[in-house]
Order: sequence, then structure tokens, then C-alpha cells
Amino acid sequence: MGNSLNKRFSITSKNGISIEYNEMKIVLDPHKASDGDVVFISHAHIDHMHTPKRGTKVLASKETAFLAKERSFDLGETEQELDGFQLIDSGHILGSRGLLINEDIFYTGDFITRPRAFLSRCQSVKCKTLIIESTYGKDYFYFPPLTKILNEVNRLISDLFSQGIPVVLMGYPLGKGQVLSYLFSSWDPIYVHETVQKMNDAYIKMGVDLRKFVSYREAIDKGLLRKKPWILIAPMTSRRKDFVRLLKKRFNAVTVAFSGWSVLTSYKYAMSYDYAFPLSDHCDFDELVNFIKDCEPEKVYTVHGFSSELASHLRERGYDAIPL
Repeated sequence: MGNSLNKRFSITSKNGISIEYNEMKIVLDPHKASDGDVVFISHAHIDHMHTPKRGTKVLASKETAFLAKERSFDLGETEQELDGFQLIDSGHILGSRGLLINEDIFYTGDFITRPRAFLSRCQSVKCKTLIIESTYGKDYFYFPPLTKILNEVNRLISDLFSQGIPVVLMGYPLGKGQVLSYLFSSWDPIYVHETVQKMNDAYIKMGVDLRKFVSYREAIDKGLLRKKPWILIAPMTSRRKDFVRLLKKRFNAVTVAFSGWSVLTSYKYAMSYDYAFPLSDHCDFDELVNFIKDCEPEKVYTVHGFSSELASHLRERGYDAIPL
């Protein structure tokens, strides 16, 4: 591969992000099988997953390939190294990566610049073209320090426990569920929903030091939930499921959600949560802007979330930025 963007370069967003670069088609996070020369899969969240065609050259971390298989997606024979390509830890979930192409183009994928639990932060990379996710790309998205969130949540749990009230901590089963399992592991007893337990077990197999918890189903079968208080770590997708309604009705359980969207005052009411805290796997607005500054790009493409708003803000600051 060459080393200049003056060579052939074009970018489109259809079935992920497609880059024509030096007579090579590079496809980033496609939603379905692609005919790209190289297909890059940044991480194992479902909205970034597909089963590639046999023989496709797939770039992904070993953790992403393993977690994908745990979620019934077979990425085939994956590679972590290719000439001209470098995987960059994005900090989003276990195994998540950004992609640096020949020191010209940097695609962040979903990323975060603050460390959490056992996860490291994404480091900025000098590049000519930056393709950056902009999930929280509006200036009212500010996330407080992790220590502040932990102090507030631990105080809340302590207060509820003193009243004998159980607590349901809610986050995505892959990523947030494991961070919650790590951050609040000093409490007892803790139970985990089966979807979280499956991903916890996968993390443990990949070397992450997580506690082994009793599953929700086992706790129900053994009558353990009758002895209150307790913590249950459950997936956000379960908020409208019968079992959460049962927990609230039968055990007077309190739900606590973790999402960057909780910055919006309407969030917890719209989602019917009792409490919500802005513990996110993404950058807030200031972190996005500072990251872009540190990368020193000549061109910025914003993708996902508030891409138009972030691009507009960047243009006001003198960047050549457009939403993709």
C-alpha cells in the first residue's frame, strides 16, 4: 500500500463504511456480507456483527472473533495484522478496536478515552483523515468522572440495602454488564441474568478477572431471592420483560440503569427506570472534540448519533468536517 491520500481515495456509507483506497476496497463494520478486499469488524456488539462470506479477508481482534462466536456469528479465519493496517484499542468493550490504514486514515469505531474497570482508554492517533463515531456529539452530553458515579451508586445501594430493598443494575449484556459486574463486585449477594452470565463467562475465558456469580434462574429455583436485600445485574433489554415487573412487584426491587443517555432528564422516565446514571462506553462531547484535536486530521468524517451536529461544530472551529 502507498502512503499518500493523493492516491485513489473515496468513502461512502452503505452496508457499513466503504473505502476505495489505492485500488483496494476496505469495508468497515458492514451489517451484512460484503465483497470488500478487506473487511474490518471493530467489536462484537450485535449492530456491528454479520457472518462474512467464506474466504473473506477479515480483520478483527481475537477477542472480537471469540465473542462473535459466543453470539452465534462465525467470522471465519480472522487476522489481527495485515501490511498497512494497524488495530488500535478503542476501549469500548473487550476486544474493541479502531483501524489505522497506512497512517493515513483512522477509523475509531465505537470508542472511549477514559479507562473503566479492566478496560483501557483509546489513544489518539495522528492521521490525515479521521472517521469518528459521534454518538454523543452534542454539547450537552457531559459525563462526570467514574469515581463520582461510583460514589453516588454505592451510596444509593447502601441506603436501599439498609432498608432491605434489592437493587437491579441494568446495562447491555455485552460490555456494560461486565463493567458493572467488576465495579460492584464487593457487594453480596449478587446474581446475574443468564444473558449477562454468558458474556461474563466468555470474558473469564479470555482472561478477565471477574467474580463468578449465581445466575438469576438458579437464585429463583433455590429461593434465594426471598432473602433480601440483593443485587441483580440484568440487561437493559429486559426492562419491559415480565421478570423485571415481577421483581418490582414481588420483591419491591429498585431499577438502576447505566447509559450516557441518562444525561437527558427525560430518559429514566421514558424508559421507566427508578434511577439512571451516565456511565457510558462512549466519549462525551468534550472528549470527542479533544480527541479530534489530538489526532490533527486534515479531514473529518462523523458517523452515527449526532454526526451532523458534531460536524457543524467542528466546521465552526475551522475543521474540514462532514457527516457521513
